Amino acid sequence: MLQQTFAPAAQPVSISCADGVVLGGHFLKAVRGKSSGTVIVNPATGVLARYYGRYAAFLAAHGFDVWTYDYRGIGESRPASLRGCGYRWRDWGEKDFDAVLRLARAGAGAGPLVVVGHSIGGVLPGLAESAPAIDRMLTVGAQYAYWPDYAPEHRGRLFLKWHVAMPLITAACGYFPGKRLGWLEDLPAGVADEWSFRRARIERSHPPAERQPVLDRFAAVTAPILAVTVSDDDFATPRAVRRALGYYRNAPKAEAMLTPSDLGMEAIGHFALFHDRHASGFWLDTLMWLRDGQNPWPDKGFDRRMGGVHDDRPYIVRYY
Repeated sequence: MLQQTFAPAAQPVSISCADGVVLGGHFLKAVRGKSSGTVIVNPATGVLARYYGRYAAFLAAHGFDVWTYDYRGIGESRPASLRGCGYRWRDWGEKDFDAVLRLARAGAGAGPLVVVGHSIGGVLPGLAESAPAIDRMLTVGAQYAYWPDYAPEHRGRLFLKWHVAMPLITAACGYFPGKRLGWLEDLPAGVADEWSFRRARIERSHPPAERQPVLDRFAAVTAPILAVTVSDDDFATPRAVRRALGYYRNAPKAEAMLTPSDLGMEAIGHFALFHDRHASGFWLDTLMWLRDGQNPWPDKGFDRRMGGVHDDRPYIVRYY
């Protein structure tokens, strides 16, 4: 169940995007004294912002001002009808995240402006014009659903589910009824189709005239990035994470692959790191990066976890 609730201190906010779309979100003020910085939490695809509510409350209790929000078409940012709304994955970065970032920057204090991005939420900042304002990023399972990068042992099943069944159901319904199927939240057709038909290069989802500006916006991000995944995440394999990281060519980057046993668990997968069972472990560790820019897992880089094999295949643009 991907459902958690906000602490009572969360203040509902409305966030206006440049194209007039209004997003629903929450703001949590740092609980004690002077703020250590401002954090924006970017959700995964089809996951409600309230799933991250307890992590947001945890961050607020440890001195951060925190913003959470639903992307257009999801949760508190859902229109009366998803059919014909025209929302796309790229809108979540170019318009939604950009609007939240501008709002957070306007109210930020002296501390760093940090983004925690889960799954696609770690990729979307590169699409925003305001992204150079980011001081630091923590990405968790960040990738953009290029199916050949899925874990080999589950790739066939995931391909059939997300790249065959999902587009067929979306075409039949005019949107993707994920909640009815128990496959995360409902999605606008444009979002579902960008996921289903994603190519190896993310800019290929844009018209030709827009592709170089996309690459330029990613290149404008200079914030240090710590990219974390777990060894049993079927979506965010090292290959998938590195494919996405390669777009942030001017950002200093570090990688960490955790195993369930590192965190005292038998399994974690793509979603569970934001469950509050990790409050005394993973969540505490993230504070080292968010507050001080210190990698809490320096000995858990991808290459070490993979036995020293450095994945340097041609599709990866490496600027580490």
